[in-house]
Amino acid sequence: MGVSVLILGRSGSGKSTSLRNFEPDEIGIFDVAGKPLPFRKKLNVVHKASYGIIHQALKKNVLRAYVVDDANYLMAFQNFALANQTGFGKFTTMAVNFEQLLETANSTNEDTITYFLMHPEFDDQGRMKPKSIGKMLDNQLCIEGMFPIVLVAERMEDGYKFITQTDGQTCAKSPMGLFDAPTIDNDLKMVDTAIRGYWDMKPLGGDASE
Repeated sequence: MGVSVLILGRSGSGKSTSLRNFEPDEIGIFDVAGKPLPFRKKLNVVHKASYGIIHQALKKNVLRAYVVDDANYLMAFQNFALANQTGFGKFTTMAVNFEQLLETANSTNEDTITYFLMHPEFDDQGRMKPKSIGKMLDNQLCIEGMFPIVLVAERMEDGYKFITQTDGQTCAKSPMGLFDAPTIDNDLKMVDTAIRGYWDMKPLGGDASE
């Protein structure tokens, strides 16, 4: 069973930039929104990735790390595609499709980590949650509850950071002892190394079947 990690942050908070220290042979990136990475290093990116493309790659499981960048847009684009469909059924369809993607990510081998980068929104009580397509979809699927690790990307006075534990308003969470501070540098390669050490997973590099 693989591990899925949610990275939650506003536009400009450093989510995509956190990929900068990976090497091209270490990670596969699914760019849903179709935009270039915010740094010069060339990584393996599939632009305009759809559910089908992502499912296929995760099932092949050639690598040990994957990223679904701007995962919110999987739901948003499907919402546009179903715009002429009336009733609540389309929200169930969108929830099922996203949940099935998470199941596929979790069905990768035990040394694979899949990162879902998403934008946040806030509920009526001001609590942060992953942005979805309305309350009807939220009633079908609690997205953040399906991840064992949720990091929140923020730009702070001392630079770009990941928040590792909630303050009551965010949905950040991480296992006890995984990180030694409530905020860490927004270096997803460092996070990946920490997770692999914590759960005795194989390091990056080499074929995922090794």
